[in-house]
Amino acid sequence: MEIGVDSFAAFKSDAAHGEFVPAADRMEALLAEVETADRVGLDCFGIGEHHRKEFLDSAPAVILAAAAARTKNIRLSSAVTVLSAADPVRVFQDFATIDLISRGRAEIVVGRGSFGEAYPLFGFSMHDYDALFVEKLDLLLKLREQTDVTWSGRFRPALTGQGVYPRPHQDRLLVWLGVGGTPQSFVRAGMLGLPLMVAIIGGSFDRFRPLVDMYREAGARAGHAPETLKVGLHALGFVGESDEAARDAFYPGWADMFSRIGRERGFPPASRAQFDAMCGPHGAYLIGNSETVRDKVLAASDALGGVSRLTFQMSSAMLETDAMQRSIELLGLEVAPAVRSALAQPAAG
Repeated sequence: MEIGVDSFAAFKSDAAHGEFVPAADRMEALLAEVETADRVGLDCFGIGEHHRKEFLDSAPAVILAAAAARTKNIRLSSAVTVLSAADPVRVFQDFATIDLISRGRAEIVVGRGSFGEAYPLFGFSMHDYDALFVEKLDLLLKLREQTDVTWSGRFRPALTGQGVYPRPHQDRLLVWLGVGGTPQSFVRAGMLGLPLMVAIIGGSFDRFRPLVDMYREAGARAGHAPETLKVGLHALGFVGESDEAARDAFYPGWADMFSRIGRERGFPPASRAQFDAMCGPHGAYLIGNSETVRDKVLAASDALGGVSRLTFQMSSAMLETDAMQRSIELLGLEVAPAVRSALAQPAAG
């Protein structure tokens, strides 16, 4: 199993003054987090895309390019690219460039996004939410296979054989399909034979098993080999010195963010009881000490019938740099080796 970190480049208010810390300082801290993840042997680091005041990741490809120049081994990905509101040609060019800078470590996770701000910002309608994504994904997949593309659609001017450059360092950029809980999205990923990245930010892992099974079944019907149908998992997570310390560190930032987003959507404020339940044995938060997190990672993989990649979304905690760095170190030096060792053991019986 590959293990990594995803960040939304969230930045917190200063406790004394209630003002956001300088954005340049937060960006420097984020790049230092990527460097730490690389140093401790984590497999991947993803940057999200949001167009909101509390996040700094509206241009994830720029952040990933900076990270590519400062790292050696870690794979660099979006988490996710809001493809519906983007130009697939530009997305391909951006990530091909990151791939050249990193000498073959770039990936793209494409999705429709959990927020809607990007659509009006770039002149698109939410009424075309799914149609935009289907069309643009079709073009993106053609671009990675062909240099000179002939293509036409509803939402973008046609391509009539123009060359799209640069080409990536890898023979073929890896494109994951990021999904939430829509059955059609799981089936689509399976039919296309794309690796699946499932975002689980609530409930329990096992409730997604029927959807993951739909993905694998759709892929098999489409003739894709089982080994190509990879399942990735994106979940909220944080590793601390103890379960209590990890929860206490993560909760304030989590409560602030989820309460603000909840107000926008008509939900009640987030509560500590709700949070603790999600951190418990049956909840989908990977928060605790190294042993607790290891056990929950293994349980999550088992619940979904095997997971190829698991990424920890830590930035919702909006923690200070030192706490984030320490959590990443624990994840890379303690949790990841323990998970890999456990998965390498032969099954009992």
